[in-house]
Amino acid sequence: MSLYAEQILKIDTENAFKIGPCIAEVEKQGRPVIKCNLGEPDFDLFDYIRTAIKAQIDQGNTHYCDPQGVINLRQAVAKQMQTMRGLDVSADHVVIFPGGKPPIWMTQQAYLNPGDEVIYPSPAFPIYESVIPVCGGVPVPLHLKEEQGFSFTGEELAGLITPKTKMIFLNFPSNPTGGVATETQLQSIAAVIRDKCDENVRVFSDEIYEYIVFDDKKHLSIASLPEMQQRTIVVSGTSKTFSWTGGRMGWAVFPTVEEARFFKNLNINLFSCVPPYNQEAAAVALSAPQREAAVAKMVQTFQQRRDVVVAGLNAIDGIHCVNPSGAFYVFPNISGVCERIGAIEAFAKLPAEIQAKSSPSTLFQLFVLFKHQLAAMDRNSFGRIGSAGQHYLRLSIATDLDSLKEGLNRLATAAEDRQGFAAFMQEGRHFC
Repeated sequence: MSLYAEQILKIDTENAFKIGPCIAEVEKQGRPVIKCNLGEPDFDLFDYIRTAIKAQIDQGNTHYCDPQGVINLRQAVAKQMQTMRGLDVSADHVVIFPGGKPPIWMTQQAYLNPGDEVIYPSPAFPIYESVIPVCGGVPVPLHLKEEQGFSFTGEELAGLITPKTKMIFLNFPSNPTGGVATETQLQSIAAVIRDKCDENVRVFSDEIYEYIVFDDKKHLSIASLPEMQQRTIVVSGTSKTFSWTGGRMGWAVFPTVEEARFFKNLNINLFSCVPPYNQEAAAVALSAPQREAAVAKMVQTFQQRRDVVVAGLNAIDGIHCVNPSGAFYVFPNISGVCERIGAIEAFAKLPAEIQAKSSPSTLFQLFVLFKHQLAAMDRNSFGRIGSAGQHYLRLSIATDLDSLKEGLNRLATAAEDRQGFAAFMQEGRHFC
């Protein structure tokens, strides 16, 4: 008898957290690490939200509440969906979750039968691919192309849709690439879905970075296009926009009230409810007049950092980085560096069991951390299936500009350190 269920052993993880002990190991040696691994804004929670949380606790709002979510927050989310996206929704379409991750898992549990196919972007937030096999689905990655700004067209999507397609994941602005779809691209994607998919196929539109867009662009949602609201689950939350990752506040807006009620019952079974004091504060976060200026200041800072970091990356021989239009990540192509320092050659010599869990960019990522004290993420951390031969890193720009500049210096030094890389490989430190 095995200890764990066979199905649960199919789950993967999110390496941005997994790499933490490696960082701690390096810093224990007295070598401070520039941390560009976690997708967490380096801003404090905005003062007006902090005040609202404290007020709710002082008022004793610490007990059970509606498992679907408190009415004030659901109304605030519905209003935001109406004004920002033009959706015809009410509070009854909204369900509140402890963060944006639970809906990824719960929707697949709810909608998938064994063998149903799930199309998802790759590279993308790793939990999409991680959860699909656990829920009995078949992962179908849609590989994003650098030359298209890490977006895709309806034609590319059409080639992956089959009669077994049940869910399609979208993520704009994107983690890890910062890619943002144009209205023309979204229209072509929507046209294919309307034409080729059954009405019960659900689009999961992860819009957690909805406010973090650059160069005066505006966020666009596929749910806003004709006949797409009734097919689309729009998911967002407070972690990124309001630098409130620890608050664990997320929501989903469902196509029908019946579906929202179904997920309310799932909430009852899983966690009863989300803390009401955080929910009421989240309603303030969305609705208060201070929101616009506070978010705009943060986004402006991210854009300034992006400009510096992208220019710095493109100045390093062997690295090419497209200019992201949203989120707070850069996703440079490091193929030239992997070739020059010997990472591709070294990877080819590794035993098959190690190759299965690694890549040339993984080796370079670990080398940069252990020998040059810069924490970044490799391409495999954002979807493994079909990623062989793709050599990228993700760096979060959610850290101060001086640290980012120093990180660029360390990356540039590492990119020329062929001898150091060879010595690192000799040590055999291939994994954390």
